[in-house]
Amino acid sequence: METTGVVRRIDDLGRVVIPKEIRRTLGIKDGTSLEIFVEKDMVALKKHSSMNNLSHFAEVYVDSIYNALKKDIIITDRDNIIACAGSLKKEYLNKPISSYLEECINKRNNIIEEDMKEINIINEKQEYCSYVINTIISNGDSIGLIIILSLDDKVSSLEIKTAQIAAQFFGKHIEE
Repeated sequence: METTGVVRRIDDLGRVVIPKEIRRTLGIKDGTSLEIFVEKDMVALKKHSSMNNLSHFAEVYVDSIYNALKKDIIITDRDNIIACAGSLKKEYLNKPISSYLEECINKRNNIIEEDMKEINIINEKQEYCSYVINTIISNGDSIGLIIILSLDDKVSSLEIKTAQIAAQFFGKHIEE
């Protein structure tokens, strides 16, 4: 574990302030949930993602959809791509999502782009495709995205409906 050299006092209510520079570096914003871990005499904080608990299940899910539709499919949490199937899997799995996708989550956007268009899945790379994006909503919070990409033709009504169903399924599954 890396030391920062920053020391903070705990106030009378047991609170400690995480310095702005550290929050910015780790992408911790107002309202971000943190998990607390204790080991011997150490307390560690980690950004919490309810989607991370489902990463293995999400991988099986996207593989099943890919086998049926033969379209690339991606599942994200608020920060990273947690599951991916298709030709783009090696390029995208476990990578941080683009600022465009972060905005989609924050605005709860559901997008259908039937024409071939560039999209940033991760900040370093663009794909030219048609696509559908559905926000995963759980307990009233937007927690991730389902994205289906068509690299060679327009997304069909089947792919649009599949993305809607998958987003609702994951949202309900996390609530339980």
